[in-house]
Amino acid sequence: MLRTRFTEMFGVRHPIVQGGMQWVGRAELVSAVAEAGALGFLTALTQPTPEALVREIARCREMTDQPFGVNLTILPAISPPPYDEYRRAIVESGVRIVETAGASPEEHLPDLHAHGVKVLHKCTSVRHAVKAERVGVDAVSIDGFECAGHPGEDDVPGLVLIPAAARRLSVPVIASGGFTDGAGLVAALALGAEGVTMGTRFLCTEEAPVHRRVKERIVEAGELDTELIFRPLGNTARVASNTVSRKVVDVLAEGGRFPDVRDLVAGARGRRVFEEGDLEAGIWSAGLAQALIDDIPTVRRLVQRIVAEAEDLITGRLAEARRAY
Repeated sequence: MLRTRFTEMFGVRHPIVQGGMQWVGRAELVSAVAEAGALGFLTALTQPTPEALVREIARCREMTDQPFGVNLTILPAISPPPYDEYRRAIVESGVRIVETAGASPEEHLPDLHAHGVKVLHKCTSVRHAVKAERVGVDAVSIDGFECAGHPGEDDVPGLVLIPAAARRLSVPVIASGGFTDGAGLVAALALGAEGVTMGTRFLCTEEAPVHRRVKERIVEAGELDTELIFRPLGNTARVASNTVSRKVVDVLAEGGRFPDVRDLVAGARGRRVFEEGDLEAGIWSAGLAQALIDDIPTVRRLVQRIVAEAEDLITGRLAEARRAY
Protein backbone atom coordinates (compact mmCIF):
# COMPACT_ATOMS: atom_id res chain seq x y z
CA MET A 1 0.00 0.00 0.00
CA LEU A 2 1.29 3.47 -0.90
CA ARG A 3 1.29 5.77 2.12
CA THR A 4 2.19 9.45 1.98
CA ARG A 5 1.72 12.50 4.18
CA PHE A 6 -1.43 13.15 2.20
CA THR A 7 -3.04 9.77 2.97
CA GLU A 8 -2.17 10.16 6.64
CA MET A 9 -3.44 13.73 6.89
CA PHE A 10 -6.71 13.14 5.03
CA GLY A 11 -7.41 9.64 6.30
CA VAL A 12 -7.66 7.77 2.99
CA ARG A 13 -6.05 4.51 1.88
CA HIS A 14 -4.68 5.62 -1.47
CA PRO A 15 -2.99 8.87 -2.65
CA ILE A 16 -5.62 9.44 -5.33
CA VAL A 17 -8.14 12.30 -5.47
CA GLN A 18 -11.27 12.80 -7.55
CA GLY A 19 -11.41 16.55 -7.92
CA GLY A 20 -14.60 18.57 -7.89
CA MET A 21 -16.30 18.70 -11.31
CA GLN A 22 -19.35 20.82 -12.11
CA TRP A 23 -22.44 18.66 -12.80
CA VAL A 24 -20.34 15.53 -12.15
CA GLY A 25 -19.32 15.64 -8.48
CA ARG A 26 -22.47 13.97 -7.16
CA ALA A 27 -23.05 11.28 -4.55
CA GLU A 28 -23.00 8.36 -7.02
CA LEU A 29 -19.42 9.05 -8.08
CA VAL A 30 -18.06 10.43 -4.82
CA SER A 31 -19.31 7.52 -2.71
CA ALA A 32 -17.78 5.04 -5.17
CA VAL A 33 -14.43 6.86 -4.95
CA ALA A 34 -14.60 6.82 -1.15
CA GLU A 35 -15.47 3.13 -1.06
CA ALA A 36 -12.46 2.43 -3.29
CA GLY A 37 -10.17 4.08 -0.75
CA ALA A 38 -9.50 7.33 -2.60
CA LEU A 39 -10.72 10.86 -1.80
CA GLY A 40 -13.75 12.14 -3.68
CA PHE A 41 -15.30 15.60 -3.68
CA LEU A 42 -18.91 16.56 -4.09
CA THR A 43 -19.17 19.81 -6.04
CA ALA A 44 -21.01 22.37 -3.93
CA LEU A 45 -22.14 24.63 -6.77
CA THR A 46 -23.58 21.70 -8.72
CA GLN A 47 -26.30 21.91 -6.09
CA PRO A 48 -28.68 24.85 -6.68
CA THR A 49 -28.86 25.89 -3.01
CA PRO A 50 -26.99 25.28 0.25
CA GLU A 51 -30.00 23.28 1.41
CA ALA A 52 -29.69 21.03 -1.62
CA LEU A 53 -26.01 20.54 -0.79
CA VAL A 54 -26.95 19.39 2.71
CA ARG A 55 -29.25 16.79 1.17
CA GLU A 56 -26.56 15.64 -1.27
CA ILE A 57 -24.05 15.23 1.57
CA ALA A 58 -26.60 13.14 3.45
CA ARG A 59 -27.26 11.07 0.33
CA CYS A 60 -23.55 10.40 -0.06
CA ARG A 61 -23.32 9.33 3.58
CA GLU A 62 -26.04 6.79 2.95
CA MET A 63 -23.79 5.23 0.29
CA THR A 64 -20.47 5.20 2.16
CA ASP A 65 -18.99 5.48 5.63
CA GLN A 66 -15.57 6.41 4.24
CA PRO A 67 -14.11 9.95 4.17
CA PHE A 68 -15.17 12.31 1.39
CA GLY A 69 -15.11 16.06 0.91
CA VAL A 70 -16.83 18.98 -0.78
CA ASN A 71 -15.39 21.25 -3.47
CA LEU A 72 -16.13 24.96 -3.09
CA THR A 73 -15.00 26.93 -6.13
CA ILE A 74 -14.85 30.66 -5.50
CA LEU A 75 -15.22 32.72 -8.66
CA PRO A 76 -15.74 36.46 -9.22
CA ALA A 77 -19.26 37.30 -10.34
CA ILE A 78 -21.64 40.26 -10.45
CA SER A 79 -24.09 38.21 -8.39
CA PRO A 80 -21.95 35.56 -6.66
CA PRO A 81 -23.44 32.48 -5.05
CA PRO A 82 -23.92 32.67 -1.26
CA TYR A 83 -20.49 31.20 -0.48
CA ASP A 84 -20.83 31.76 3.26
CA GLU A 85 -24.06 29.78 3.27
CA TYR A 86 -22.52 26.94 1.28
CA ARG A 87 -19.59 26.91 3.72
CA ARG A 88 -22.01 26.80 6.63
CA ALA A 89 -23.85 23.89 5.01
CA ILE A 90 -20.56 22.01 4.70
CA VAL A 91 -19.55 22.65 8.30
CA GLU A 92 -22.93 21.90 9.84
CA SER A 93 -23.15 18.66 7.86
CA GLY A 94 -19.98 17.48 9.56
CA VAL A 95 -17.80 17.33 6.44
CA ARG A 96 -14.17 17.57 7.47
CA ILE A 97 -12.42 17.95 4.09
CA VAL A 98 -12.89 20.82 1.63
CA GLU A 99 -11.29 21.43 -1.74
CA THR A 100 -11.19 25.13 -2.64
CA ALA A 101 -10.43 26.54 -6.07
CA GLY A 102 -10.58 29.84 -7.91
CA ALA A 103 -10.01 32.85 -5.70
CA SER A 104 -8.05 32.73 -2.44
CA PRO A 105 -9.84 30.78 0.30
CA GLU A 106 -8.36 33.03 3.00
CA GLU A 107 -11.66 34.48 4.26
CA HIS A 108 -13.15 31.00 4.63
CA LEU A 109 -10.22 29.36 6.43
CA PRO A 110 -10.85 30.58 10.01
CA ASP A 111 -14.36 29.13 10.11
CA LEU A 112 -13.34 25.90 8.35
CA HIS A 113 -10.33 25.32 10.61
CA ALA A 114 -12.34 26.20 13.71
CA HIS A 115 -14.56 23.24 12.88
CA GLY A 116 -11.70 20.84 12.21
CA VAL A 117 -11.95 21.01 8.41
CA LYS A 118 -8.80 20.34 6.40
CA VAL A 119 -8.47 22.42 3.23
CA LEU A 120 -6.89 21.32 -0.05
CA HIS A 121 -6.53 24.35 -2.34
CA LYS A 122 -6.21 24.00 -6.13
CA CYS A 123 -3.64 26.27 -7.86
CA THR A 124 -2.21 26.64 -11.34
CA SER A 125 1.05 28.41 -10.46
CA VAL A 126 3.83 28.23 -7.89
CA ARG A 127 3.23 31.82 -6.74
CA HIS A 128 -0.41 31.10 -5.97
CA ALA A 129 0.53 27.86 -4.22
CA VAL A 130 3.03 29.71 -2.02
CA LYS A 131 0.37 32.26 -1.13
CA ALA A 132 -2.13 29.50 -0.34
CA GLU A 133 0.32 27.92 2.07
CA ARG A 134 1.02 31.30 3.63
CA VAL A 135 -2.66 31.94 4.36
CA GLY A 136 -3.00 28.54 5.98
CA VAL A 137 -4.27 25.78 3.68
CA ASP A 138 -3.38 22.23 4.71
CA ALA A 139 -2.34 20.98 1.27
CA VAL A 140 -2.11 22.24 -2.30
CA SER A 141 -3.25 20.64 -5.56
CA ILE A 142 -1.15 21.99 -8.42
CA ASP A 143 -2.68 21.91 -11.92
CA GLY A 144 -0.35 21.53 -14.86
CA PHE A 145 -1.19 22.95 -18.29
CA GLU A 146 -2.49 19.51 -19.34
CA CYS A 147 -5.54 19.76 -17.08
CA ALA A 148 -9.18 20.13 -18.00
CA GLY A 149 -10.96 23.29 -16.96
CA HIS A 150 -8.85 26.31 -16.07
CA PRO A 151 -5.07 25.75 -16.47
CA GLY A 152 -4.14 29.36 -15.73
CA GLU A 153 -2.29 31.66 -18.08
CA ASP A 154 1.34 30.57 -17.59
CA ASP A 155 1.21 27.40 -19.75
CA VAL A 156 3.61 25.46 -17.52
CA PRO A 157 3.23 21.66 -17.86
CA GLY A 158 3.24 19.35 -14.87
CA LEU A 159 6.72 17.96 -15.50
CA VAL A 160 8.10 21.36 -14.47
CA LEU A 161 5.28 22.81 -12.37
CA ILE A 162 4.97 19.89 -9.91
CA PRO A 163 8.61 19.79 -8.75
CA ALA A 164 8.83 23.58 -8.82
CA ALA A 165 5.91 23.74 -6.38
CA ALA A 166 7.15 20.85 -4.24
CA ARG A 167 10.50 22.60 -3.77
CA ARG A 168 8.83 25.75 -2.45
CA LEU A 169 6.15 24.28 -0.21
CA SER A 170 6.21 22.46 3.11
CA VAL A 171 2.56 21.30 2.96
CA PRO A 172 1.72 18.21 0.89
CA VAL A 173 1.46 18.79 -2.86
CA ILE A 174 -1.04 16.85 -4.99
CA ALA A 175 -0.28 16.68 -8.71
CA SER A 176 -3.09 17.35 -11.19
CA GLY A 177 -3.38 17.41 -14.96
CA GLY A 178 -2.80 14.43 -17.24
CA PHE A 179 -2.94 11.61 -14.67
CA THR A 180 -4.78 8.38 -15.46
CA ASP A 181 -2.74 5.37 -14.35
CA GLY A 182 -0.10 3.87 -12.09
CA ALA A 183 2.78 5.18 -14.15
CA GLY A 184 1.45 8.71 -13.73
CA LEU A 185 1.11 8.22 -9.97
CA VAL A 186 4.70 6.98 -9.67
CA ALA A 187 5.92 9.88 -11.81
CA ALA A 188 4.08 12.36 -9.59
CA LEU A 189 5.62 10.85 -6.45
CA ALA A 190 9.06 10.98 -8.07
CA LEU A 191 8.53 14.67 -8.86
CA GLY A 192 7.83 15.46 -5.21
CA ALA A 193 4.04 15.21 -5.04
CA GLU A 194 2.26 13.07 -2.44
CA GLY A 195 -0.66 11.99 -4.59
CA VAL A 196 -2.57 12.77 -7.78
CA THR A 197 -5.88 14.39 -8.62
CA MET A 198 -7.81 13.03 -11.60
CA GLY A 199 -10.85 14.58 -13.26
CA THR A 200 -11.19 13.33 -16.83
CA ARG A 201 -10.20 9.79 -15.79
CA PHE A 202 -12.96 9.66 -13.14
CA LEU A 203 -15.40 11.25 -15.58
CA CYS A 204 -14.89 8.16 -17.73
CA THR A 205 -16.02 5.56 -15.18
CA GLU A 206 -19.22 3.57 -14.83
CA GLU A 207 -20.39 5.55 -11.79
CA ALA A 208 -19.83 9.03 -13.21
CA PRO A 209 -23.34 10.52 -13.54
CA VAL A 210 -22.99 11.57 -17.17
CA HIS A 211 -24.35 10.14 -20.41
CA ARG A 212 -22.62 7.09 -21.84
CA ARG A 213 -21.85 8.93 -25.09
CA VAL A 214 -19.66 11.40 -23.22
CA LYS A 215 -17.59 8.54 -21.84
CA GLU A 216 -17.34 6.86 -25.21
CA ARG A 217 -16.16 10.13 -26.76
CA ILE A 218 -13.37 10.37 -24.17
CA VAL A 219 -12.23 6.84 -25.03
CA GLU A 220 -12.19 7.74 -28.74
CA ALA A 221 -10.41 11.10 -28.31
CA GLY A 222 -6.70 11.82 -28.52
CA GLU A 223 -4.34 14.44 -27.18
CA LEU A 224 -5.26 16.91 -29.95
CA ASP A 225 -9.00 16.81 -29.30
CA THR A 226 -9.32 19.72 -26.88
CA GLU A 227 -9.64 23.47 -27.36
CA LEU A 228 -8.32 26.34 -25.26
CA ILE A 229 -11.15 28.84 -25.07
CA PHE A 230 -11.19 32.34 -23.55
CA ARG A 231 -7.45 32.83 -24.17
CA PRO A 232 -7.88 36.40 -25.48
CA LEU A 233 -9.94 37.18 -22.35
CA GLY A 234 -7.22 36.01 -19.94
CA ASN A 235 -9.45 33.27 -18.54
CA THR A 236 -8.27 30.20 -20.44
CA ALA A 237 -10.27 26.98 -20.16
CA ARG A 238 -9.51 23.60 -21.71
CA VAL A 239 -12.61 21.88 -23.07
CA ALA A 240 -13.47 19.07 -25.47
CA SER A 241 -13.16 19.97 -29.14
CA ASN A 242 -16.55 20.21 -30.84
CA THR A 243 -18.37 22.63 -33.13
CA VAL A 244 -19.29 24.88 -30.22
CA SER A 245 -15.83 25.18 -28.67
CA ARG A 246 -14.22 25.73 -32.07
CA LYS A 247 -16.70 28.50 -32.82
CA VAL A 248 -15.88 30.16 -29.49
CA VAL A 249 -12.18 30.08 -30.36
CA ASP A 250 -12.84 31.56 -33.81
CA VAL A 251 -15.14 34.35 -32.58
CA LEU A 252 -12.68 35.51 -29.93
CA ALA A 253 -9.69 35.21 -32.28
CA GLU A 254 -11.49 37.59 -34.63
CA GLY A 255 -11.79 40.22 -31.90
CA GLY A 256 -15.05 39.17 -30.28
CA ARG A 257 -15.69 39.69 -26.59
CA PHE A 258 -17.46 37.60 -23.99
CA PRO A 259 -20.98 38.86 -24.83
CA ASP A 260 -20.44 37.51 -28.34
CA VAL A 261 -20.01 33.94 -27.03
CA ARG A 262 -22.08 34.10 -23.86
CA ASP A 263 -24.90 31.95 -25.24
CA LEU A 264 -22.48 29.38 -26.67
CA VAL A 265 -20.79 28.76 -23.31
CA ALA A 266 -23.88 28.87 -21.10
CA GLY A 267 -23.71 26.35 -18.27
CA ALA A 268 -27.15 25.00 -19.12
CA ARG A 269 -25.86 23.92 -22.54
CA GLY A 270 -22.90 22.11 -21.02
CA ARG A 271 -25.21 20.39 -18.58
CA ARG A 272 -27.24 19.09 -21.53
CA VAL A 273 -24.11 17.42 -22.89
CA PHE A 274 -23.69 15.43 -19.70
CA GLU A 275 -27.35 14.65 -19.13
CA GLU A 276 -28.60 14.05 -22.68
CA GLY A 277 -25.41 12.91 -24.43
CA ASP A 278 -25.64 15.54 -27.16
CA LEU A 279 -21.92 16.15 -27.64
CA GLU A 280 -22.56 19.28 -29.72
CA ALA A 281 -25.01 20.94 -27.32
CA GLY A 282 -22.40 23.06 -25.53
CA ILE A 283 -18.91 23.13 -24.10
CA TRP A 284 -17.68 20.52 -21.62
CA SER A 285 -14.36 20.09 -19.86
CA ALA A 286 -11.88 17.43 -20.93
CA GLY A 287 -8.14 17.23 -20.34
CA LEU A 288 -5.23 15.94 -22.38
CA ALA A 289 -5.45 12.83 -20.22
CA GLN A 290 -8.17 11.55 -22.55
CA ALA A 291 -5.41 10.39 -24.90
CA LEU A 292 -4.44 7.80 -22.25
CA ILE A 293 -7.97 6.55 -21.54
CA ASP A 294 -9.18 3.50 -23.42
CA ASP A 295 -11.90 1.99 -21.23
CA ILE A 296 -14.83 2.77 -18.92
CA PRO A 297 -14.13 0.80 -15.72
CA THR A 298 -15.88 0.89 -12.39
CA VAL A 299 -14.28 3.29 -9.94
CA ARG A 300 -13.18 0.40 -7.72
CA ARG A 301 -11.50 -1.36 -10.63
CA LEU A 302 -9.80 1.85 -11.73
CA VAL A 303 -8.35 2.66 -8.30
CA GLN A 304 -7.24 -0.93 -7.72
CA ARG A 305 -5.56 -0.99 -11.13
CA ILE A 306 -3.72 2.30 -10.58
CA VAL A 307 -2.41 1.23 -7.18
CA ALA A 308 -1.35 -2.21 -8.47
CA GLU A 309 0.42 -0.67 -11.47
CA ALA A 310 2.23 1.81 -9.24
CA GLU A 311 3.35 -0.85 -6.79
CA ASP A 312 4.51 -3.14 -9.60
CA LEU A 313 6.56 -0.31 -11.10
CA ILE A 314 8.17 0.59 -7.78
CA THR A 315 9.02 -2.97 -6.77
CA GLY A 316 9.60 -4.32 -10.27
CA ARG A 317 10.99 -2.42 -13.21
CA LEU A 318 12.34 0.57 -11.27
CA ALA A 319 13.90 -1.64 -8.62
CA GLU A 320 15.52 -3.77 -11.34
CA ALA A 321 16.86 -0.66 -13.06
CA ARG A 322 18.40 0.47 -9.78
CA ARG A 323 20.04 -2.92 -9.18
CA ALA A 324 21.45 -2.85 -12.70
CA TYR A 325 23.53 0.16 -11.73
